[in-house]
Amino acid sequence: MPDAVAWLLVTGYNDDLRLAHVMADAADDLTMRRFKAVDLKVETKPDLTPVSDADRAVEEAIRGTLRRARPRDAVVGEEFGRTGWGARSWIIDPIDGTKNYVRGVPVWATLIALMEYGKVVVGLVSAPAIGRRWWAVTEGGAWTGRSLTKATRMQVSQVSTLSDASFSFSDIEEWEKAGRLSNFLDLSRNCWRSRGYGDFWSHMMVAEGAVDLSAEPELSPWDMAALTVIVEEAGGVWTDLASVPSLEGGSLVCSNGVLHDEVLKRLNNS
Repeated sequence: MPDAVAWLLVTGYNDDLRLAHVMADAADDLTMRRFKAVDLKVETKPDLTPVSDADRAVEEAIRGTLRRARPRDAVVGEEFGRTGWGARSWIIDPIDGTKNYVRGVPVWATLIALMEYGKVVVGLVSAPAIGRRWWAVTEGGAWTGRSLTKATRMQVSQVSTLSDASFSFSDIEEWEKAGRLSNFLDLSRNCWRSRGYGDFWSHMMVAEGAVDLSAEPELSPWDMAALTVIVEEAGGVWTDLASVPSLEGGSLVCSNGVLHDEVLKRLNNS
């Protein structure tokens, strides 16, 4: 059975996921039109991270769609905070990798997630500058492709030892700020290969089986929500550094599952 047909049978065209794809299509159009634009406006937020006019435009567009299509749902976004309350919340990062975006580096993505009763049930990551999109719905598997009908199912790797494992990370400086630089270096030295692919891409490559583990020590819920269900549905495991599967932990460790305990042990070894 072709992957795309299997996907449609499994999900039955999940309405929330279809809506996420519609919103991602609109976001891709906005971000690509502003990517490398000479008049792109960039400001510095109070936390000293950059924000562009594209970040705000994308989040506003997604919120507008949700007001019309899901008026009872809450929305949590990086740029405009929370609006509404209830059992269902959409969690949005309009551009994950804004530092890349404003410098013309093509590794950035729009992250869209839906949480129901405290659990992420839909996740979508769209990275138009590199022509990639990943998504998952609970009990529907993890998929990558150009659209719902042109998709390939993803599965994590089966690598079982660190000496054979590929490790992807984001920012060495953040590990130093977290007081875990020596732990990070110990893990890196014990892996077969380590590369700083960064941000969403590290974790999506775990879901694809292209790398075996990824970790970031400082993240917000909107950085993580969409990623978690995709990794889970690909057969992987995600937690924070304290080994808790929580979006509030401020960190994210993803793996193929087989390596997870060893990775956490090394990152927490004092």
